[in-house]
Amino acid sequence: MAWIQLRLNATADTAETISDHLMELGAASVTFLDAQDTPVFEPAPGETRLWGDTDVVGLFDAITEMEPVIAELKTLPELAEQMTYKVEALEDKDWEREWMDSFHPMKFGNRLWICPSWREAPEPDAVNVLLDPGLAFGTGTHPTTALCLTWLDGLDLADKQVVDFGCGSGILAIAAIKLGAQEVIGLDIDPQALTASADNAQRNGIEDKLTVYLPKDQPENLQADVVVANILAGPLRELAPVISGLVKPGGQLALSGLLQEQAEELRAIYGEYFELNPTAIDGDWCRLDGIKR
Repeated sequence: MAWIQLRLNATADTAETISDHLMELGAASVTFLDAQDTPVFEPAPGETRLWGDTDVVGLFDAITEMEPVIAELKTLPELAEQMTYKVEALEDKDWEREWMDSFHPMKFGNRLWICPSWREAPEPDAVNVLLDPGLAFGTGTHPTTALCLTWLDGLDLADKQVVDFGCGSGILAIAAIKLGAQEVIGLDIDPQALTASADNAQRNGIEDKLTVYLPKDQPENLQADVVVANILAGPLRELAPVISGLVKPGGQLALSGLLQEQAEELRAIYGEYFELNPTAIDGDWCRLDGIKR
């Protein structure tokens, strides 16, 4: 399969936001490179540029029309002053294999490891989740997922029912089961996410404890002891009554997928239903969590 690579010069402060926009615009993958080690941008004669320290590289299917992608990127505040980029065709390679080689085991909290299914677990006696995300979001590498995994690791989930709202690859659902949850229900609007979650549950030998549904098919009057929703600020805002209704009185909720500047608005909305803890922060991203009144 042929590919097109779009490389943008950025800074450490803007790279993550640019990466998110590239994924929204259809990039199959996004990687960060040290700009000092990859001098691919040639200044025009007589031009002096102040380079950022990071190159953000998006990989697109070769049939992608790049002009609309570039036009959309030029509207971003992070790129408004000067957008320096390079578009190039790439030779056909096994990009999935290259991505697999860069996905390493990661530890969250005191006992939880997320391990690629094709690698050996560093601590065989720890709580290990074997993961192959397939086409769904969620490897643990993004701060929003990491914040939720750390939160789950700190809970007593023994005999608890958990709902993973927007389950993606199933990483949070499977972690909850491995950490002691009796039953987990995964909800997602994407059928590919349900497939990925079910496959990963089987890979971890806990498929009997995870059930996945499209929202239209979920059980009536569903309520759980613990609910985690790692999606985006917009859906968290719009679906606040739905998500809050999934938590039993006295149950616990964690919300992520939101930027720090979005936290106060979401705190005000969910504060009507929950006693919220201080906001947990990881870089530009954060997590809200609390107990339902």
